Amino acid sequence: MKHMTNIHGILGNASEKDINEVKSEVDGILIEAEVIEHAYKLIRDLLIFTNKRLILVDKQGITGKKAEFLSIPYASISYFSIESAGHFDLDSDMKIGVRSGPTIIKKFRRDSQIENVQKTLARYIL
Repeated sequence: MKHMTNIHGILGNASEKDINEVKSEVDGILIEAEVIEHAYKLIRDLLIFTNKRLILVDKQGITGKKAEFLSIPYASISYFSIESAGHFDLDSDMKIGVRSGPTIIKKFRRDSQIENVQKTLARYIL
């Protein structure tokens, strides 16, 4: 199963990550009472959903030690869509429209429980 996770990572599909494993990477930027609810890894990058915002971690450079942390408050998200995997599809798509910004598109593995991502977005945006 770990082998399939690596294949999906190489293909660019996000896979669910253990919250405790990513907490150390963003612990310094979390505010009081902010809690990580879901985390996904996309090759080296991370999508982190907290109870306050969406954090996109863009790892840069050869070693990945340099990183950009993009914080998107849920109030800045104007829309989102989830496209589920079809019969022959290997992945699901998530699109997030940010006010005064580009649409963010990420791919998720078929078995990544994207419904949880949709529920999290709905809880904080609707």
